Amino acid sequence: MRRSGILLPVSSIPSEYGIGAFSKEAYEFVDFLEKAGQKLWQILPLGPTGYGDSPYQSFSTFAGNPYFIDLEAFIERGWLSEEECQAEDFGGSKAYVDYEKIYFNKNKLLRKAYENSGISSCQEFKQFCQENAYWLDDFSLYMAIKETMEGKSWIEWEKNAKTRDPQTMEKYRKELAGEMEYYSFLQYFFSMQWGELKAYANKKGIQIVGDIPIYVALDGADAWANPELFQLDEDCTPLAVAGCPPDAFSATGQLWGNPLYRWDYHKETGYDWWMKRIAYCYKLYDIVRIDHFRGFEAYYSIPYGDKTAENGHWEKGPDYDFFRVMKEKLGKKAVIAEDLGFLTKEVYKMVAKTRYPGMKVLQFAFEGGKDSEYLPHNYEKNCVVYTGTHDNQTNVGWVEELSRKDKAFVKKYLHVKKYSDIPGALVHAAMASVADTAIIPIQDWLELGAEARMNMPSTLGNNWKWRLVKGQLTDELAERIREMTETYFR
Repeated sequence: MRRSGILLPVSSIPSEYGIGAFSKEAYEFVDFLEKAGQKLWQILPLGPTGYGDSPYQSFSTFAGNPYFIDLEAFIERGWLSEEECQAEDFGGSKAYVDYEKIYFNKNKLLRKAYENSGISSCQEFKQFCQENAYWLDDFSLYMAIKETMEGKSWIEWEKNAKTRDPQTMEKYRKELAGEMEYYSFLQYFFSMQWGELKAYANKKGIQIVGDIPIYVALDGADAWANPELFQLDEDCTPLAVAGCPPDAFSATGQLWGNPLYRWDYHKETGYDWWMKRIAYCYKLYDIVRIDHFRGFEAYYSIPYGDKTAENGHWEKGPDYDFFRVMKEKLGKKAVIAEDLGFLTKEVYKMVAKTRYPGMKVLQFAFEGGKDSEYLPHNYEKNCVVYTGTHDNQTNVGWVEELSRKDKAFVKKYLHVKKYSDIPGALVHAAMASVADTAIIPIQDWLELGAEARMNMPSTLGNNWKWRLVKGQLTDELAERIREMTETYFR
């Protein structure tokens, strides 16, 4: 089945109050997708973000980001006033998220809404807490303790809190019951609002493509509550952390800092924690893009404390056995394998055995000559083609950074006369390709420049900020997308 969709993070929706949310503008975006004839909406991970604002470094693999909660719902209930919301400073730009202002001012409003809610007596809230207790209890307790520890990561907490001494945990549960309820309140409204938005999209024939990071953050409830799942010593200090080896893009590699899994333990338990994690993802999404897919075959291990990734080495992962168990326990599920990066014949073999579609990124296509697997003439149908991902430059920015020699090859391959025609031709090539699925970042449909880039890997401080502004998604753009979609039978 041929189909296409658009990549747009929730944070990039042009909602009020400084960041994209599950607001009326999100529903309008779904309407835009329908008008444009699209069948997929791809988003980034929905978890609560911490240091660096990255959705790939979340305080929990199960929890949702409270920044995405629509404040209008609280105004309608009388828990907040419109004047209170309008009075807060969410930053000076409609086109970029000011995370510091959001952290202080949206959180202030969320807490006020909680205090005015009387949520304790709500039966639906109680039921939500019971149904999700297997992750929500640990997450709420983690966040409540973290608050008392001035935001420090759990590996810096005093020993009894760090190692979850039972008496200490009982003491915190009693002392911080109100704080724990506040964090549960946020998760309840996140879950309810996202569920309603997803149902709206599904009703219009649009599926949600969600993203599951392979790793969890070190500063998060998952590692704190389940230290046995990770490569930690008796004092809960990591033995090694995740990253990528040095390559042409980075002389010192990428040091992500996530704790690594004890795959032997996971295998003994039938990958129980992982199966719960993936099953939960399919409540949130229709199709799951598994990030860093190659890490299941082999993962890069860097000694904890190293400042770069240069001294790391490869370790064997669970390989296909993981996906065999997943198919047995969860049934056949829609997956996109993020199989980018350094791939070995063993990785290719694992991907082929799963039969999951891999990814083809057109911006990577023009580096390896005619044999590049990313050039459209080398595609098989069972793949997903992108012009770029959230980690890539926009098409326009990418063309500006190309050497004259590379530009000449791209221009020749895409059969265009001017360099300025390349960005649009890349979209055209993706949509026309034999790939069953084409997903285009909205920035590339709009032909926006480098100012609209979402993330530059291995950098901190200026990522995950870009947003659409009202008026950019026009009926004319929807018609243009629909016309190309229908031309290529997607």
